[in-house]
Amino acid sequence: MPGGPTLARSEPHRTLSVIDGVAMLVGVVIGVGIFKTPSLVAANVGSEAAFIGVWVLGGIITLLGALCYAELGSAHPDAGGEYHFLSRAYGQPVGLLFAWARGTVVQTGTIAAVGFVYGDYASNLFSFGPYSSAIHAAIAIVVLTAVNLVGTLQSKRLQVFLTSLTAVIVLVVIVSGFSRSGPAPAAASASTPPLGALGFAMVFVLLTYGGWNEAAYLTGELKDVRRNIAKTLLFATATVMTAYVLINLAYLSAFGLEGLRKTNAVGADLMRLVAGDAGAVVLSLFVCKCALSTLNGTIFTGARVYYALGRDLRAVKLLGVWDVRGQEPSNALLLQGAIALVLIAFGATTREGFEAMVAYTAPVFWFFLLLVAISIFVFRRRDPEALHYRMPLYPLPPLLLAAASAWMIYSSLAYAGVGAIVGVAVLLAGTPLLLLARR
Repeated sequence: MPGGPTLARSEPHRTLSVIDGVAMLVGVVIGVGIFKTPSLVAANVGSEAAFIGVWVLGGIITLLGALCYAELGSAHPDAGGEYHFLSRAYGQPVGLLFAWARGTVVQTGTIAAVGFVYGDYASNLFSFGPYSSAIHAAIAIVVLTAVNLVGTLQSKRLQVFLTSLTAVIVLVVIVSGFSRSGPAPAAASASTPPLGALGFAMVFVLLTYGGWNEAAYLTGELKDVRRNIAKTLLFATATVMTAYVLINLAYLSAFGLEGLRKTNAVGADLMRLVAGDAGAVVLSLFVCKCALSTLNGTIFTGARVYYALGRDLRAVKLLGVWDVRGQEPSNALLLQGAIALVLIAFGATTREGFEAMVAYTAPVFWFFLLLVAISIFVFRRRDPEALHYRMPLYPLPPLLLAAASAWMIYSSLAYAGVGAIVGVAVLLAGTPLLLLARR
């Protein structure tokens, strides 16, 4: 009926191209982390070769994970992504627990963490007072959620634009680093850092590479998904790996390993070397832009799991509403935004918003990624005929992804402290929902 409601329990339309998918993933992955973590990585390695080596290793792990997700996404395309994979592999109770964890811990915690980084840099440009970072973060989440509510077309256009600007920023940082002649390389450390320190470095490296798995939530809307999911993942991860290695080589060129260890804001310090205080201000604008790119992509993909949950579980069927006019899960976006704002308020009370959110999300995220890696073997044994894309080097990619996930679970619990315990507690608080799945 003309003028009637546009909300329906409809299915997503396949409107995303490979370029759209790559833009989403590159925009999500290349965010604020690369301007925060390199100095922390440098502090836990013994040489410049080891410093670049851990970034290459992180890229290889990411690429192997992308191969796993390409196989899963081509065989089982769905807007629910990992929720769909886990439900099919282990049964709906496990999928439901994942949906709870992603909605209350992983995705919303990530949105809040990136929001805090945006707020920190935006506060350098315009301060709202003692809670300025949280206020800026909340405003950004509200605005970008509203953009996604307008529709998928508008949100993907915004993401392509923001990712294009990210590429320009990365290029500026790389050129600035290589054009600035840094100090002579420092002498090798007297003692090689222990394996535990190297593992701690990888915590930051893989955190910075995080976000590639968001491709799972594009499979329900990607054109010709059985062919294009592999292209999207491999192009995106190869682009990110190349960019990260070049950026860190540029940092080494400008500072050397010892200088890199001493800086707390490597990007801003690099631009200050090249262009003075004005350069540092410009970089603050750049980091704000990167954070907005990451936020928009994360908000876009995150709401899809709420939609899949509402579609499959009658008790929360309102989340399964798909706006036919805007081609987006409207109720899911609203709930996700509300939970993210609650976490912003929680982070503001701790005065350590970003650190609190990283600790909160890490062990839960890597636990479910471990289950996804194991699901590859489950699907291969159960239904090999469903595979439309077979990863090369099988079974090495899922084995390495599972090993890396187990390593990260241990590292997160060992180093993240109380925040990690809170995240695990929230995960366990969702176990009563398993009764709904059985009913």
